[in-house]
Amino acid sequence: MPFIAKGAKPRIRIGQLGSGHSHAAGKLAAIRKLSGDFELVGVAQPREAVESPIPDSGAYRGVKQMSEEELLSTPGLQAVAIETEVPHLVAAARRAVGAGLHIHHDKPGGITLGDFRELLRLAKRKGVTVQMGYMLRYNPAFQFMYRAVREGWLGEIMEVDGMMGKMASASLRRELGRYPGGGMFELACHMVDSVVHVMGKPAKVHAFARRTQGDGVADNQLAVLEYENATATIRCNHRDPHGFPRRRFQIAGDRGAIEIRPIEPGKLTLSLTEAHGGFGRGTHEVKLPRSNGRYDGEFADLARVIRGEAKLAWSYEHDLAVQETVLRASGMEVQ
Repeated sequence: MPFIAKGAKPRIRIGQLGSGHSHAAGKLAAIRKLSGDFELVGVAQPREAVESPIPDSGAYRGVKQMSEEELLSTPGLQAVAIETEVPHLVAAARRAVGAGLHIHHDKPGGITLGDFRELLRLAKRKGVTVQMGYMLRYNPAFQFMYRAVREGWLGEIMEVDGMMGKMASASLRRELGRYPGGGMFELACHMVDSVVHVMGKPAKVHAFARRTQGDGVADNQLAVLEYENATATIRCNHRDPHGFPRRRFQIAGDRGAIEIRPIEPGKLTLSLTEAHGGFGRGTHEVKLPRSNGRYDGEFADLARVIRGEAKLAWSYEHDLAVQETVLRASGMEVQ
């Protein structure tokens, strides 16, 4: 039995299932970094990708490799990070949840609504946490914005505008070509999650896509989300050579506005018609706490939730609404 210092919290035994997701290495690095919270037992490929080799360099160096069956039957295992390729995410997650394990499920929630709905129903029956890997949830700028909206600083929200783009490499274009929803589905789902978090599920969603390079990839996209008194627009452009510094999220109400640009590292401008939260009337450049790492906040929160010290701020119902909205915003079938 491992030694636990007096007053120290027992570490959570966690594994990673899959290495094919674009965030897989970064998520594994975050787990290893948070060694006071987690004991990493190993990494396995899911049965759908069993022939794919697990890397042995970078974040994977020195990590025990095992089969899916060995991982899910590890004594004392409490959680699994689901980091396989997007088409296999939900199936792999379902097996982990079926084994009674909490999961970190990377984005988005698979390629259909029905399969993701069944996963959440199973998780609810099993009483386990499904934490979706929408990284902006833990970005300090977005955390600040969520608080401002929650506490009514901005008044009634009238408009939201978001953009998340990049210049896609040839390999990324091949990956995006696997989904009719292209980049809006695979990347701008982060933006959809934040819009639904502050505005709720939209009444209507309109998707516009341009496929500009002859390979069928939806690479220049716009989604318009309708609310009773507001609209939200989300752009995703995979031919943008300045995509990262131009990534932005703007939200405006009848008493204030926030602009986050760029979103990583978050730079936030707050405008108010009246004082709130220690900020006076006028426009302010808000000094934000530094993020320890892109994914650290996710796993630190997951540890608190598993220990019963906190409740996950995003419900099953929210995640299902996000998945439906992502599919509609991407022009994909909703079934």
